[in-house]
Amino acid sequence: MSLNSFGHLFRVTTWGESHGPALGATVDGCPPGVAIDEAMIQHWLDKRKPGQNKYTTQRREPDQVKILSGVFEGQTTGTPVQLMIENTDQRSKDYGDIMDKFRPGHADITYFQKYGIRDYRGGGRSSARETAARVAAGGLAREAIKQIAPGVEIKGYMTQMGPHGIDRDRIDWEQIDQNPFWTPDAQAAEDWAQYLDDLRKSGNSVGAVIEVVARGVPAGIGAPIYGKLDTDLAAAMMSINAVKGVEIGEGMAAAALTGEANADEITMGPDGPEYSSNHAGGILGGISTGQDVVVRFAVKPTSSILTTRKTITKTGEDTEIITKGRHDPCVGIRAVPVGEAMMACVILDHLLLHRGQIGSNRGTIG
Repeated sequence: MSLNSFGHLFRVTTWGESHGPALGATVDGCPPGVAIDEAMIQHWLDKRKPGQNKYTTQRREPDQVKILSGVFEGQTTGTPVQLMIENTDQRSKDYGDIMDKFRPGHADITYFQKYGIRDYRGGGRSSARETAARVAAGGLAREAIKQIAPGVEIKGYMTQMGPHGIDRDRIDWEQIDQNPFWTPDAQAAEDWAQYLDDLRKSGNSVGAVIEVVARGVPAGIGAPIYGKLDTDLAAAMMSINAVKGVEIGEGMAAAALTGEANADEITMGPDGPEYSSNHAGGILGGISTGQDVVVRFAVKPTSSILTTRKTITKTGEDTEIITKGRHDPCVGIRAVPVGEAMMACVILDHLLLHRGQIGSNRGTIG
């Protein structure tokens, strides 16, 4: 299976399966001299790990990361950094009943059609467990960003669960870490709790929308045409398991706006250009404007549900299936730290590309 890597200069290759002995990431291109240790990466993995509350899968994985290479005396050396996370709570027997059946909504059928083989134990490589490796790589990326662009702050949060969205007038970033849904709207968190609890008890699931914002991104990163910052961000978010749509800035809603409404007017401020709004999501022509970079993605409902569904077997017979095991009633909850990690990896990659080609911005205004 090819294409397990992403990034240009900061390049991440993930490996491992849901029910294998371990999974992880090989990170190549991290600058030397970045202060890093396992605890600094673990902080981000702890946000994503399963079994933290009743709203996520009850698989109990500590997700303890180990740094196997590329770090000496607390600093990166510039050589590949190998990150490993051992699996400790596999229950492969939960999947014995479906080894010859395809789960609707899962990649089981397409993996089998393409490769002629599939790991039915939790989906193997197609499992969202793979995203733990991305979060580990994202933790490393965050520390490198601090060295290159210390003003950058990355924050992800849930803005919608099923049909229920947040009230943007109530957004408070301080609330994000205070509830199990990583949402900046405290009232929405209360409302979602009962809604998701009812779905969970009925064996059903629901989708979500996640927004990831990068503040303090300097103007000028990204490149025209095929190296656009938004191109790579869209690809990064779309590669996350269960993601079915990605927006930058105003996104699909821009189609309903007029040119007058959509254009972010520019004035000259004391420290450079200032914009009246941010419909563009901080990116124009594939290049950052210096405003907040705003990305939004939609996550479909978890396909593993306890409702009987029609399917077929590998030999082509019609049958029915109930997916047992431990699954997230809303996979969007644990997608928040994954989206943050992908944002960090892409931002760092483009900071390095910009430094390599341009050094510092050449255009001066004012």
